[in-house]
Amino acid sequence: MSEQNTRAELFRSLHVPGTPLVLVNAWDAASARIVAAAGARAVATTSAGVSWSLGAPDGDTLGRDAAVDLVRRVAASVSQPVSADVESGYGATPAEVAETIRAVIAAGAVGVNVEDAARDAGAPLRDVTDQCARIAAARAAADAAGVPLFLNARIDTFLTGAGGVDETVTRATAYVAAGADGVFVPGAVDPAAVRTLVERVPAPLNVMAGPGAPTVSELAALGVARVSLGSAVAEAAYTVARRAADEAFGAGTYRALADAMDYGTLNALMG
Repeated sequence: MSEQNTRAELFRSLHVPGTPLVLVNAWDAASARIVAAAGARAVATTSAGVSWSLGAPDGDTLGRDAAVDLVRRVAASVSQPVSADVESGYGATPAEVAETIRAVIAAGAVGVNVEDAARDAGAPLRDVTDQCARIAAARAAADAAGVPLFLNARIDTFLTGAGGVDETVTRATAYVAAGADGVFVPGAVDPAAVRTLVERVPAPLNVMAGPGAPTVSELAALGVARVSLGSAVAEAAYTVARRAADEAFGAGTYRALADAMDYGTLNALMG
């Protein structure tokens, strides 16, 4: 078994309902190493943080090559399994999604998130049949590559207000049948809703947490298998930069920089 396959099997094994995998999402090699040094069992990217760091807005605007290059840098920077957020798959067709999957596997990833949000002026979510074709293409590409990629199907019903529990379960069931290994429902943090999703979704459930959401232990008690912080860590990091700039250009002081990691610690992590 190759080293990448070993990491893929490890990553798959970490999705245990009631003992969730906690992912503090990274957006570059430095943030990946910081998260890894803090004790992460795996590292996942955030498409928003990646896009912002490369000067693009989130939402399928970043080109495949730039996104894959970032995945390659992150995967090379840590020993933990890496999962890549590939937004909608960086392609208009299932065949193009498959091309993205082949590229991120070649870059070293062992997991991906593929979302069903639509970016056109029509419905907020892709048609279920269309999304199933994209997931099936991603699954086939991974299988052909010989890597047991963990395919996490992101469902944006709660995030976009396009549906509740029933619509989410309908989509989740179809996506799992098409080849998804897990289901990610950002925006679902109400304990009753999460519990129902755990009971009805036929795959490990991933939720996105942050301020105001249940704690990791509370989500574990509900049966969640994976907890992601999404773009929130990148947002917090960029907020420090804004505060420091406002303070320096305004009062001329530097309080926003207090309690920062010191130069030596950060530099050593890059060694």
